[in-house]
Amino acid sequence: MEYFIVILKMIWLMLPAYLSNPAATLIVAATGSGRPIDGGKYIGKERILGDGKTYKGLFFGIFFGMITAVVQNLINKYFLNNMLPLFDIIPVITLPAGALLGDLTASFFKRRLRLKRGQAFPLVDQLDFVFGAWILTYFLSTYWFIKYFSWQIMLATLILTPAFHLMFNLAGYKLGVKKEPW
Repeated sequence: MEYFIVILKMIWLMLPAYLSNPAATLIVAATGSGRPIDGGKYIGKERILGDGKTYKGLFFGIFFGMITAVVQNLINKYFLNNMLPLFDIIPVITLPAGALLGDLTASFFKRRLRLKRGQAFPLVDQLDFVFGAWILTYFLSTYWFIKYFSWQIMLATLILTPAFHLMFNLAGYKLGVKKEPW
């Protein structure tokens, strides 16, 4: 039963980060790509980030992740009697923002390694957003992060996130929202 509680809390805590990236992908797929964050600029012969990283996706992904955390707080308060962790205002922002910044950072390094857009980068693709969410939240809301992200929660996140990531990406691929199944 203890494992189930750890996994439940892990999913609860990571949901704003988990949903921010697919929300960014979906808005771009639904409305067309927007202005690239890197402005089309290059470092050497490689784009800084590439066309897949747009302001529209970034802002919508962060917004969607923030809404997710707020809705979770409401569900927790009114239906679960605060049985799960409540999100303070800073983590409401830093979990989805950090997730997308982690993804942007990975894209930057993928371009430096001359990996093409959509090319698989095992484990980095699955965990970049986790580390981004954790690092930003830790630095801007240290007490909250330490209070809720126990070593068990962090270990469960590192073990289960790659599996979740692959499952959801495969679903996105089957639905035609993603060009690659990874």
